[in-house]
Amino acid sequence: LAAFDGTPLAAGHLRLAARQQSASGLEQHARRIRPAVDWRDLVLPERPITELRELALRARHRDRVLGDWRLSAGGGRGRGVLGLFAGDSGTGKTLSAEVVAAELGLDLYVVQLSSVVDKYVGETEKNLERIFTEADRTDAVLLFDEADAVFGKRSEVKDAHDRYANLESAYLLQRLEAFDGIALLTTNLRANIDEAFTRRLDLVIDFPFPEEEQRLALWRHGLVHVPSDPDIDLTPLARDFELAGGAIRSAVVTAAYLAAGSGEPVSAANLLEGARREYRKAGRLVPGTW
Repeated sequence: LAAFDGTPLAAGHLRLAARQQSASGLEQHARRIRPAVDWRDLVLPERPITELRELALRARHRDRVLGDWRLSAGGGRGRGVLGLFAGDSGTGKTLSAEVVAAELGLDLYVVQLSSVVDKYVGETEKNLERIFTEADRTDAVLLFDEADAVFGKRSEVKDAHDRYANLESAYLLQRLEAFDGIALLTTNLRANIDEAFTRRLDLVIDFPFPEEEQRLALWRHGLVHVPSDPDIDLTPLARDFELAGGAIRSAVVTAAYLAAGSGEPVSAANLLEGARREYRKAGRLVPGTW
């Protein structure tokens, strides 16, 4: 790798070579993301940024704190780091996991829990066991999306389906606690997750829906590398269109394609059309002032 890019052998080359060698069967069960982002790509309030940095710090120093300093909780608990990201769709949960993985020099594997949960008794545990068996052999960050599918609050056990659903959540919790790597879970609504589960986590990080000031920052961030009209006033878009970061990025992408097709820089009209389309996709009425 060093010879290929003409630079001296460095730690980055060794990390990349190790990741390529460990490319594993995880890709049969999860979507692999090779991080190409850093902290500058996150537009979030101070608190979640601070907690994300703590998550990365825990991952770096867990062997010393839990092993050398003998602060492991015991009871079969591994030396892994478990975190829950809670927030509306598009508020930056997956991007944040990617940034943490990049900070640690690791790949990110995204597992859709809703697709792992199987209607046939015992199959969910088998699917999860395959994932963890491969993860134990691969140095990577695991992101379990839609944690509600397994860890959602359950009422009293009324039938066999409820009993097996409880077994599935108990199995996954046991496997997560014994895991020595970094495992993150996401939910769109923290209230959906059983409190008995959240108490077992190292960190629960809330991703708030962006207020107007943050939406303005997200619009500006999305246009950093995009040729655009220097006189664009983004304030009305941030004020009138209540969009999360993912939707704002999609609106900017739409605007960029419209501009590329016309051979002109991105204009206010292009961005407005992008915002309108995001509202229509969500089944929302475009603000009357527009």
